[in-house]
Amino acid sequence: MDTNHTPERRESEISPEELKQRVAVLKRFRELLSQQRNRFRQYLDVLDSQKTVIEQGSAEQLISHVDLEEKILGDIFSIQKAIEPLESMYRAAAPQGKSGEVPELKSVVAELKNEAAARMERNKNLLAARMTRIRSEIKGMQGNPFIRRPSIYADSGVPSLLDISG
Repeated sequence: MDTNHTPERRESEISPEELKQRVAVLKRFRELLSQQRNRFRQYLDVLDSQKTVIEQGSAEQLISHVDLEEKILGDIFSIQKAIEPLESMYRAAAPQGKSGEVPELKSVVAELKNEAAARMERNKNLLAARMTRIRSEIKGMQGNPFIRRPSIYADSGVPSLLDISG
């Protein structure tokens, strides 16, 4: 009687094909978690340099940082989409109670995610403060008598004739 095909099969009686599949799932899951960890680290670096750019007030550099930030976030979300089904497969295939590299990677990714959220909030507050300063500078310019003075051509009227001959 073949015990490998009974529903009451024990963990130690895994077929070689199933073992290969479990190993492949584990490797891919670990690889994706590592990629996500690396992307979050890149994202944290971008957020730190973005902080400096916000403080300096360079609009062009800020735009390039926002573009880079969007690209990295897109990568993070696409990796997350790939991780979710693998994680459920990993949980179904992994023996309960065994620790390893995967839980450690997941905790590191969670810590990086929390750190990224905190730095994003910091940059958001810095940017809001910068925008408030710029608005107050603009309002200050409106009180400038040289800015309020109308142009000497403001009251010259609307042109009535147009010469179209060359």
